Amino acid sequence: MATNVATTAPIRARRSAGSYVMPAVALLLVALLVIWLIINFAKSPSYFTNIAFIGLTNGSVYALVALGYTLVYGILELINFAHGDVFMLGGLLSATLIGSVFGVTTHSSKGFLVLAIVCSLAIAMAVLGALNATIEFVAYRPLRSAPRLAPLITAIGVSFILEDVAIGWKGPGYTALPNVLPKGAVFSTHGITYTWEKLIVFMITVPVLIALVWLVQKTRQGKAMRATAQDRDAAAMMGINVNRTISFTFLIAGALAGAGGLVYALYFGQIRYDTGYQLGLISFTAAVLGGIGNLPGAVLGALCIGFIQAFNEGLRWHSPGSDWTESIVFSILILILVFRPEGLLGERTPEGG
Repeated sequence: MATNVATTAPIRARRSAGSYVMPAVALLLVALLVIWLIINFAKSPSYFTNIAFIGLTNGSVYALVALGYTLVYGILELINFAHGDVFMLGGLLSATLIGSVFGVTTHSSKGFLVLAIVCSLAIAMAVLGALNATIEFVAYRPLRSAPRLAPLITAIGVSFILEDVAIGWKGPGYTALPNVLPKGAVFSTHGITYTWEKLIVFMITVPVLIALVWLVQKTRQGKAMRATAQDRDAAAMMGINVNRTISFTFLIAGALAGAGGLVYALYFGQIRYDTGYQLGLISFTAAVLGGIGNLPGAVLGALCIGFIQAFNEGLRWHSPGSDWTESIVFSILILILVFRPEGLLGERTPEGG
């Protein structure tokens, strides 16, 4: 017995020491990142702040899509890879409504522009919400009791179908939107400029996010969503219509994707069939980074990704450059999944046996 204790004690000691290696490496990387940001800020505070505004705006767009991922995962534990393509269709629909249906141009009055944006936002959220709920009813609900791989493969298949729909509708090229957002500065001081198109993105994004939080936290349907996410069987026993609640969750996620598509089309001015695939992966990374299934975590992760992208592509001193943006983002995804799979704000839970 004594021999066994003697041989196992050094092994435990080595394991304990090794457990400090990765946190130490992570802290070192974070410290180097902070130093790099401080040096860039010291070299040009105004330029650094302008780049930060871009990151904040990009992160806001990502947040709308990331929340859709985290809502669906929180209630079904399904990674809905088709969600990015629902967002893409929302952008194409919004560009069509604003440019072709309402006929907005750069010479349109501000009142007409606001009316066209509000109507397009409402239509896009309604149509894409209904589409997402239909996808859940047709593609995911029959596989709810199947092994997890089945709905995952189905989600990838739905993604390809939606991309083909977009190609058949608009073709493989970009669908451009007239440059309708005002470009003047909201304020400009000491080289720091905040423009109207960034403010308009916030004016659309923030109320949508607040409404979502209110819906989930304060309403009866939101309580049903939280109960279903915790335990579907117990929720059904308490009288909650689980199927209707899951469909409602998909409807809300689709509406968020529709809002995100409109914001993206307005801000970037063009969108095509594969935009949802690229941005969907980034938004999924943001959801995982913040803690998938956690609404504040999805917003935090999206803002972090937005800042990372903006700083990497915009800062001048020893920046890796735009060619490395996707590599950096997905390296973060791999590191999070390996070392902290619950994300920044997620809670570590024991695996069921």
